[in-house]
Amino acid sequence: MGMFDIRPFFIAIVCLGLACAAQADETVATPAPAPEAAPATVFSFGRENPVCAEWSNGCQVCTRSAKGEMQCSTPGIACTPGPPLCRVTKEP
Repeated sequence: MGMFDIRPFFIAIVCLGLACAAQADETVATPAPAPEAAPATVFSFGRENPVCAEWSNGCQVCTRSAKGEMQCSTPGIACTPGPPLCRVTKEP
């Protein structure tokens, strides 16, 4: 009755889908680059620099007590810290 035969069209679509799936399986993901060393935090800077009595990263100011304990201020909510720098060294 003049009906269009859909089978060849359906077969072509299935073959195209299988070809795309096979191509996707062959794709190799490139490995992510190794992360750089994490920047020093005010806490790690204080541990690594025991002669520093006061240091800051621009957001927090830290001091060392007479007993050697670190005390740091709370950073502001919109502050972007920089690298920690020693501001005052201990007197020998």
